[in-house]
Amino acid sequence: MKLAASIHRKLPVQAAIAAVVIVILVASAKAIDTDLFSLAGNLDQMGVVFSKLASPDWSYLPKVLPAVAETLQMAITGTILGAAAAIPIAFLATAPMTGSRLLSTIVRGFLNIIRTVPDLLLAALFVAVVGIGLFTGMLAIAVFTFGVVSKLVYEAIDTIDQGPVESLTAVGATRTHVARYAVVPQILPNMISYTLYAFEINVRASTVLGYVGAGGVGVTLQASMGLMRYDRVSVIIISIFVVVLAIDAFSAWARRRLL
Repeated sequence: MKLAASIHRKLPVQAAIAAVVIVILVASAKAIDTDLFSLAGNLDQMGVVFSKLASPDWSYLPKVLPAVAETLQMAITGTILGAAAAIPIAFLATAPMTGSRLLSTIVRGFLNIIRTVPDLLLAALFVAVVGIGLFTGMLAIAVFTFGVVSKLVYEAIDTIDQGPVESLTAVGATRTHVARYAVVPQILPNMISYTLYAFEINVRASTVLGYVGAGGVGVTLQASMGLMRYDRVSVIIISIFVVVLAIDAFSAWARRRLL
């Protein structure tokens, strides 16, 4: 009886929430000029595109593989540099490690600003400053990784067991020694996991960065799309799919071995 009464009490609230969601959905669809009838009218064209995608031009593969290799190199280098820079900054974003709440607040504010800039916009900005090429994509990935990993690491530091920290502090250890012997051993598994997670994201993101001139397989994909060579696009998509599966398998293996 209590369960039934509870359900009846919640029904008006649930109905109100559902109504609000529906209103927001309808308003959003209208604001972006959603036209399902137009979509249905273009089903024939979609069929043509998908039929070409279903017939990959494997003769194009030798040209795709070097671009995929460049994308991997860009993602690996950017991830390592970004994560390496993020770890010391994460310590500065933690008040117990710096002894200054003001400093940690300033650092966290800076990191928040970094994370608000999408990786695609970062790439476009670096293209304007540095020029077109793989180096630009690597810089964008490094900055993106820096923002993400630093936040995850300082949040991990905030949740560590304070016992070892207090013990070392009590015997007069410096903050550097406390960080090295009491903090790093506790957050090391997290750092590895976060870096692998960032790498998985960066491999996918690297594909899109080519659209703004950051190099890699994205440039090849953009060229094939522009020529409407969907048979070549299919080869590129399959290649990216295989690489992503391999990266996911490697990350899972690395986590089992290292964590």
